[in-house]
Amino acid sequence: MNMALHLEALLLREGRITPDQAESALARHHRTGDPMAVVLLEGGLATEDDITSVVSRYSGAPAIDLRAFALEPSVVRLIPAETASRHIVLPVGRVGRTLTLAMADPTNVFAIDDVKFLTGLDVEPVVASERAIREAMAACYEADEDAERPGPTAADLAVRVLEELGTGGDNLEVMGGAEEIDAAALEQHGGDAPIIKLVHALLLSAIQKGASDIHIEPYERDMRIRFRIDGRLHPVMAPPVRFRDAIVSRVKIMARLDIAEKRLPQDGRIKTRFADRGRVRALDFRVSVLPTLFGEKIVLRVLDPDALRLDVAELGFESAALDRFERAIALPWGMVLVTGPTGSGKTSTLYAALSRLNVPGINIVTVEDPVEFSLAGVNQVPVREQIGLTFAAVLRSLLRQDPNVILVGEIRDAETAAMAVRAALTGHLVLSTLHTNDAPSTIDRLVTMGVEPFLVANAVSLIAAQRLVRRICPACRPAEQAAGADGESAVTGLRAATLRQAPARRCPRCSGSGFRGRVAVFEVMAMSDRLRELIVARSPASALRQQAIEEGMLTLRQSGLEKVRQGVTTLDEIVTETM
Repeated sequence: MNMALHLEALLLREGRITPDQAESALARHHRTGDPMAVVLLEGGLATEDDITSVVSRYSGAPAIDLRAFALEPSVVRLIPAETASRHIVLPVGRVGRTLTLAMADPTNVFAIDDVKFLTGLDVEPVVASERAIREAMAACYEADEDAERPGPTAADLAVRVLEELGTGGDNLEVMGGAEEIDAAALEQHGGDAPIIKLVHALLLSAIQKGASDIHIEPYERDMRIRFRIDGRLHPVMAPPVRFRDAIVSRVKIMARLDIAEKRLPQDGRIKTRFADRGRVRALDFRVSVLPTLFGEKIVLRVLDPDALRLDVAELGFESAALDRFERAIALPWGMVLVTGPTGSGKTSTLYAALSRLNVPGINIVTVEDPVEFSLAGVNQVPVREQIGLTFAAVLRSLLRQDPNVILVGEIRDAETAAMAVRAALTGHLVLSTLHTNDAPSTIDRLVTMGVEPFLVANAVSLIAAQRLVRRICPACRPAEQAAGADGESAVTGLRAATLRQAPARRCPRCSGSGFRGRVAVFEVMAMSDRLRELIVARSPASALRQQAIEEGMLTLRQSGLEKVRQGVTTLDEIVTETM
């Protein structure tokens, strides 16, 4: 129930206005388009206290006198002025992860969802009059009047589409989509194909916010849509469950999947162009559909070529580690392995290495599952296991293609590991990935797969383990906290003169999170004669780690602390992402 549009009914029910007055107010509201609260106040039919008390009583949210509050600027700035003005809301306090939000209409779930997404906090609504909220907004945001105020985002447009759908009934037509999605066109067009507009707006919103994945999740009585931004999932909106099948069908049509098949998983790809703020961008979405108890869950991986860093020097290596990595990929043969969990940026690191090696005199062939980005001048082969085109099968064939450099997307099994090692020992540079926690334990994984230690020792040139940590938003004002010359972190056990914590001020560019983008931390273990001796002797990973550290290797934790000292990220990020 939207109370802002039914105030006259609530006041009539309590006997504060007569039926004639309610009818007159409703007629004026429809004629002028003014909010009902404004109509009632200007007509002398109700006072601000009348309105806030009745809204409070029927919504269950407590009423407050906003003029009696001393508002903290840092709390108010958690949401931008444009969002506050559009929803008529204002943050009035924060305790831990709970944000107290003054609202003229505490039943406005779209406003609450927007604020949750922008701040990453739980929202506790309280009721205040619209006039009091607007007066407080004018005072609080006055200092930011000259700041850049962005227009409506695609997320705003998606919310508007949901509002249209909420008044339009259940008969929804799912139509074929255009090839180009334009934010301006989404706003200008009327009510045609609202589901198409909603899905397109969600895709564009994900791009604008820098999301890596979109999760569309069905439940028994509702739906949830979330974006993964900088490695964290953020709720975006909760469409009514009656739109579930239409949204899923629209995505399936765009990905050229079977909309009638609802029992089996499906994978597809959406190729499209986005016209965003005057710029046309070509993007792909990798689509995965999975049947669940209450419907099909969809995850769309955003494949944005603009977000792909193809310069090795920009990945986050420390200078000594970068020198070792560049020397390893410059060798004519051997194996360079990049390890880490899913989503740690391994493929981006390997693509950057290929970009450095991609010159006319080099033949580069990759085998990937799937091929995420197209690289000019590189021969890329997608794995299709359902027809027997596995990593090992492709490796056997491409060795006859006279390659200089081979990229194996992932070493998953003993056969692929053996083929990759053989290729490295027979005059090819092999780049690949493994899922291990750190660089030294990668040796144990290869030996466990059945590769003899002496083969591993001779084939592997370098192992780089990596993690992604969130980068402090450059537009926010970071606060420095000095630990002192003799200060020691109880968490890391390492001394640090200065540790940068999360920014005290949050800005709209980072949606109030204090972080924007991610940077990698690396643990680079280059092979030496002593390390090869330890591998052949089947020494444990702990012995390899100790020897590598003595030879100058920085662990993941140490690499992360360097980023903290440089003010790139925070200590909490490093503690969370490194062992």
